Amino acid sequence: MSYFLKYLIIIFVLLFQSCSFNRNLNKENNSYIKSEIDSNIVEKYPDNKISTFAKSLKPIGRILESEGYYVWCCAPIYGKDGSVHVFYSRWDAKYKMGGWINHCEIAHAIADTPEGPYKFVDIALAPRPGFFDATTCHNPHIQHINGMYYLFYMGNSDGSVYTKRIGLAQSESLCGPWKRFDKPILEAGEKGEWDDCNTTNPAFLLQNNGEAWLYYKSWNKADYQNQTGAIRANRKYGLAIADSINGKYKRYKNNPIIDFSIFGDNKQVEDATIFKENGKYKMLMRDMGYFDHSVGLIFESNDGIHWGDPEIAWFGAEAYVNEPPAPSHLKRYGRFERPQLLMKDGKPEYLFNAMQGGKYETSSGFIFKIEK
Repeated sequence: MSYFLKYLIIIFVLLFQSCSFNRNLNKENNSYIKSEIDSNIVEKYPDNKISTFAKSLKPIGRILESEGYYVWCCAPIYGKDGSVHVFYSRWDAKYKMGGWINHCEIAHAIADTPEGPYKFVDIALAPRPGFFDATTCHNPHIQHINGMYYLFYMGNSDGSVYTKRIGLAQSESLCGPWKRFDKPILEAGEKGEWDDCNTTNPAFLLQNNGEAWLYYKSWNKADYQNQTGAIRANRKYGLAIADSINGKYKRYKNNPIIDFSIFGDNKQVEDATIFKENGKYKMLMRDMGYFDHSVGLIFESNDGIHWGDPEIAWFGAEAYVNEPPAPSHLKRYGRFERPQLLMKDGKPEYLFNAMQGGKYETSSGFIFKIEK
């Protein structure tokens, strides 16, 4: 055998081994759902602080991975025909993760089943020049009440946190058209109050007596402007009540109803969603320091105002999925945010979250089935 032929054979073998290695490496780096929840993660937390809700979650996986877009805030609801509609935040990937604050729109997708696949249908709400939602529409929350669909959301007018306000749109159909209020349904608080910066992250309950309860996140403007560090100001939750869904909303006199500043170290919460179950009010939120910044929280209340101590509602993503290392441009990798529930017959059936990463290295939805 000639030297040249031996050389070609060696090169071929090396190339084959290299390709095989790369295929194995790609396989190892692919995302997949773990067969069991990772006990190494769970054991980091006190067992008596892990809720029944957390133990009921079965991870299903990502949804709405959209080429060219970041996806966030997935709000699901069943249609009259049994299909599942999701209203979700999306923005062009060229604006990176921070595009939610100044280039976001609320899109609409449909699937035959909760677990997908989902197909984009239309844009439900886009920014409106000249209105309070001129630069972004974000944080969708959808409910069907007395034959009408109500889409709560956050808009801003100058691309900053200072003009974030909760808005409301309504329609007789999930496919629109959506009629929006020209003004927010809840303005920021008076100057110097804990909530004078904005109103955002809406959650909603219609009470049996017809009262409309709007839960909202906010923080103090001066604290946000003057503090330093990774997280400025302290996010709290308030309650505003109206005689009807369309308002006029008045603040509960003893706001804020959720205030973690009492625990020190600037512990706080965000992303509330509220529901009733077995005669109790229940609230899901994202933890921002009580346990850590990875888990979700669940609270219970007898009246929707006074809440007990939180328990863990879900763990960080590494407890459920194997994912590639975080790309350098994604700083909130590995945690679930913006919890929303798919309700069926008045009970939570699926938990929808948002999560960074995915095959386009942006962000997408992620769902859990609630097995009870």
